[in-house]
Amino acid sequence: MAPFAKPENALKRAEELINVGQKQEALQSLHALLTSRRHRAWQKTLERIMFKYIELCVEMRRGRFAKEGLIQYRIVCQQVNVSSLEEVIKFFIHLSTERAEQGRNQAEALEDALDVDDLEAEKRPEDLMLSYVSGEKGKDRSDRELVTPWFKFLWETYRTVLEILRNNSKLEALYAMTAHRAFQFCKQYKRLTEFRRLCETIRNHLANLIKYRDQRDRPDLSVPESLQLYLDTRFEQLKVATELELWQEAFRSAEDIHGLMCIVKKQPKTSLMVVYYAKLIDIFWTSSGYLYHAYAWSRLFALLKSFNKNLTQKDLQLTASSAVLAALSVPLYDHTRGASHKELEHEKERSFRMSNLIGFILDPKTEGRDMLSRSSILTELFSKGVMACVTYEVKELYNLLENEFLPLDLASKVQPLLTRISTVKGKIASASSISEVRLSQYIPNIKKLAALRVLQQVSRVYQTLKSETLSQMIPFFESHVVEKILVDAVKQNYASMKVNYVKGAIIVGNQDLESEGLRGQLMIFTESLNKARGMVYPAAVKESKLGEMLLHLNDTVEKEHKRLLARKLIIEKRKEEQERKLLEKERQEESERLKVQKLTEEAEQKRLAIEFEQMRAERIHREIEERELEEAQAMLQEAEKHGKRKGKKAIADREKVTKQSLMEHALNKQMKERMEAQKKLQKLSKSLDYLVRAMREEEAPLINAAYQKRMEEEKVLDEHLQQKEIELSRQRHEGDLKEKTRLQRMLDDKLAFQERAIQGRKDEHKRMKAEREKRFQKVILGWKQEREEKRKLVFYLRSEEERQRKLHEEEKARKREEEEKRKKEEMDRKAKLDEIAEKQRQRERELEERERQRREAILGRSSLSSSTDKDKENPLLLQPENGAAAAATTTGGGKYVPKFKQRLGMSPSSGKVEGDRWGSSSSSSQKASLQTDDGGNRWRSGSSSASRWTSSSYNKR
Repeated sequence: MAPFAKPENALKRAEELINVGQKQEALQSLHALLTSRRHRAWQKTLERIMFKYIELCVEMRRGRFAKEGLIQYRIVCQQVNVSSLEEVIKFFIHLSTERAEQGRNQAEALEDALDVDDLEAEKRPEDLMLSYVSGEKGKDRSDRELVTPWFKFLWETYRTVLEILRNNSKLEALYAMTAHRAFQFCKQYKRLTEFRRLCETIRNHLANLIKYRDQRDRPDLSVPESLQLYLDTRFEQLKVATELELWQEAFRSAEDIHGLMCIVKKQPKTSLMVVYYAKLIDIFWTSSGYLYHAYAWSRLFALLKSFNKNLTQKDLQLTASSAVLAALSVPLYDHTRGASHKELEHEKERSFRMSNLIGFILDPKTEGRDMLSRSSILTELFSKGVMACVTYEVKELYNLLENEFLPLDLASKVQPLLTRISTVKGKIASASSISEVRLSQYIPNIKKLAALRVLQQVSRVYQTLKSETLSQMIPFFESHVVEKILVDAVKQNYASMKVNYVKGAIIVGNQDLESEGLRGQLMIFTESLNKARGMVYPAAVKESKLGEMLLHLNDTVEKEHKRLLARKLIIEKRKEEQERKLLEKERQEESERLKVQKLTEEAEQKRLAIEFEQMRAERIHREIEERELEEAQAMLQEAEKHGKRKGKKAIADREKVTKQSLMEHALNKQMKERMEAQKKLQKLSKSLDYLVRAMREEEAPLINAAYQKRMEEEKVLDEHLQQKEIELSRQRHEGDLKEKTRLQRMLDDKLAFQERAIQGRKDEHKRMKAEREKRFQKVILGWKQEREEKRKLVFYLRSEEERQRKLHEEEKARKREEEEKRKKEEMDRKAKLDEIAEKQRQRERELEERERQRREAILGRSSLSSSTDKDKENPLLLQPENGAAAAATTTGGGKYVPKFKQRLGMSPSSGKVEGDRWGSSSSSSQKASLQTDDGGNRWRSGSSSASRWTSSSYNKR
């Protein structure tokens, strides 16, 4: 049927077709109208047409027609009337959901009707025949016929709406609402495969949004409202995935949330983060990622404690206990020992991904694989104050497993604590998104940890041990389980043990000459003897040390000089290293610049490739249009030939004919032929009805006569059966009277026995009641004693903690006073050293000034003498600033030596100090002796400032 000129006429024509029962033709006409694009001027009428069109599509379950119609309606309404499109889509979803619910209710009602149709027969003959043919039950068959098609159509509706609304900034809220309803559909009916496909669809929509973010009407994730909608959708996806126990999909959903956070560089609300970490806890526990499970608990505890003001003490205690037990459940050794390089790289990458998911770490240099470990999580729990919030049993369990050394009693002390911990469970009232917390799930891992601690402590105490003794030390595991744990610990190099099955013993350690315990035994023995000697003879040790220092003073000075030279070399090396780092940084910046340039070139190449693909697609589109035009011309010629044969008129205006118009013409022709065939079928069915009515009118008297004959036969049979039942009842009554007469004589004995039995039971009841009251009194007394002992123990523990706290505060105050006193003494000593150094520098300046004046006087005299030629031969006298001029003045040996160098014992020829290099000769030992100030610092007097040194300045360097 061709589209009408006006949408009002099309709507009226469609309603007329619906009234006469021709819904298919009505749908075809409305579909042709929507796809013809001749309707954009009638917006309000088109909305009513769209509602009618959607209603027909839903009623006839034509999802493809509905999708095409909605796409065309979106093109019309996207820029001018978005609310109309939103209303139509909501109507589409509502109608599909309603029809699916009606189909399910109809199937349930049909099943109930089948169940109560006949109380004597189990199944109807029709049901038996269908079950033998198809092998299905009644409910399965009704679901397949009534429920499944509507659910398929509802699922197709959700997918169609999501595809139409994707990446549209004006329809974000409707898109989020549809996604939420689709999630609830999958959750309600346990549709696992559809849920996976839905998650993949939403993930692809976000990827396309990020890839083509510069296009028109695309959502902007930097806007808070858009970001919140996308986050809510992902969090709902995460919740439903965990409830359906699709853990892989839940992990991918968590990665989607983290990726969204990385894109916008913004953290969501605290309530959403609580849900995020709560779901990560379940995911990591299911996947046996105990380390990441513990980190997630730690983050969740920090969030609840920092931002949740309604958190009660009980909830805080339960959360802290779960975090500590999760950290204790982490294995003690690394399972990647002995792995290949590829496996280690894979594990490193996996650890980095997990750390990002747990902590939202965006910079890969801030935290690596070494940061995620059992020791680091325990340290973090201590630093955050988690241990102060846990229960007494958890705190005691932690101290036993991590701090105590009890190889014989460790397991026996741990077992009652685990028994009490296993009964603790509850729901965090202030955080409803967190599922019920059960501490019993950590018990198997804690038991294994206790067994490993026992093995570790036993290996430090014993060399050989019986297998039965070790099994008794670990009572909560059987012997073969303990042996399996032992083999795993040895394999991971956590313990060194051997099992001797012949002797039934366990050999601990590896006590050969190459073992760690015996490798340095002589050195350890020597150090122990020196410590013992120092404790027995402390005064002798001090005198001997002082004598050794005086005897080897020159060697000590020489060593100090070498240390200064070494320090100079170290400084030079550090400068070189700094220069090398600067060069490396410049080289790295250059490589980054080249990398950015390469990325820019690659982007340009990609852009050119995309433009080439677009041009190629346009060329293909033009070729397709040309081919369709040629096909339309061929079809037109064929239609003209066919019309000439039948005497019909040819189609006018051949230039405006297209393939679409020809298809519409052929479709109208088919519809006319179908209507004619349907009229013929109606005429045939009417004649068949007349034939069936005539047959039933002829057979009615025969059926009535057979019914009367059958009633008479059944009446005779019923009278015979009643007579027989009366005779049997009379015989049974006579037998019962004889039995009653025979048992009448035993009635007195029965009453007497009954009286005795009742009296005995009353006495027994009184006695048991008295015993029970006595037992209750004993139990109540025991409870009171136990409560009193517990109260005394709590009072003692609190007083002991208060005493320890006071001692700790006094110790801190004492240390603070000592530190302040030490700093004050250090400042005084430094001030004295500066004063002494300043005096020394002043003295040296005075000596240099005097020497300069004396040198000038000598030079003035020598210029008037007659030894001018000798002065010219010695040019050093003409350079008063040279360091050697002071030692080059002519005296008795041809050179002049100043007085201060004569005091130091320098020879005129070499200018060096006679004796050793520090002036230890007999002529200058008293003048160049070591001096000591009040602070214990030493220096050597002399003419050069480089000869001064102090222990404090060296140490400061």
